[in-house]
Amino acid sequence: MLDVRRMRLLLELSRRGTIAAVAEALAYSPSAVSQQLGVLEKEAGTALLEPFGRRVRLTPEGEVLAAHAETILTELERAEVDLSASSGAVRGTLRIAAFQSAVLTLLPDALIDLSRDHLDLRVEATEMEPEESLPALLAGDFDLALCEEYPAHPRAVPRGLERTDLVTDGLRLAVPQAWGRPDLPDLADAPFAMEPVGSTSRDWAAAACRTAGFEPDVRYTTNDLLVHLRMVERGLAAAFLPDLAQPQDRPGVTLRPLDGRPVRRIFACTRIGSTRRPAIRAALETLAG
Repeated sequence: MLDVRRMRLLLELSRRGTIAAVAEALAYSPSAVSQQLGVLEKEAGTALLEPFGRRVRLTPEGEVLAAHAETILTELERAEVDLSASSGAVRGTLRIAAFQSAVLTLLPDALIDLSRDHLDLRVEATEMEPEESLPALLAGDFDLALCEEYPAHPRAVPRGLERTDLVTDGLRLAVPQAWGRPDLPDLADAPFAMEPVGSTSRDWAAAACRTAGFEPDVRYTTNDLLVHLRMVERGLAAAFLPDLAQPQDRPGVTLRPLDGRPVRRIFACTRIGSTRRPAIRAALETLAG
């Protein structure tokens, strides 16, 4: 009979790509992972792995078994959720991954409320952008991931996860106070602070500038929106900032509306079926305010 724990190792390998990554994630040694996968091959009666350069990859039979492992482990998690839901007790450990501005704004108040209302709940939070947190959530490293989505740039939710919308957050143009009250088309020659290339926020910001008739001169690149705000405050750059990332009365900063009053959407992702777990349900309700 196939061993479920070994099947999980195979599934983790299909998700993480290397035996070393599986070993690190599950606190095993690489040799122990390899040995257990070898035993699983004997149980299956067929080769599940094949050499691929200096690594290994799943054979077609391995892919089939990994898909079954995903189904089985999802059902096991649902069984655990049903057991915890039957008691209704909010307890245990809840692991949250959240993007930077959520860590600075939404999360602290939610953590205060959860710690006050649920004394038996331990919450662990890690700052992580959605590009990393969603695969980590799917792999079981977290229980809930906070994500953001910018206008015209929908964020794909991987199969096996479900989305719960929480709040919308207005997006505005921030400029140094000394620049007056320009609109975006007036800033064709201005320096900008933006997030890194490849992020949805950068794609949206660059597209907004192009719609206004120019290619942005990006001088400062960082995920840290507080750095963007500081650059504006010191007169060094313009930036696009969500309302949650900056106070309304920041000295030295003028906030200007953008055409269409765009908003970003903040949402939570969880593994399918896990939202019935009392701790996750309590966190979602608290985050939604």
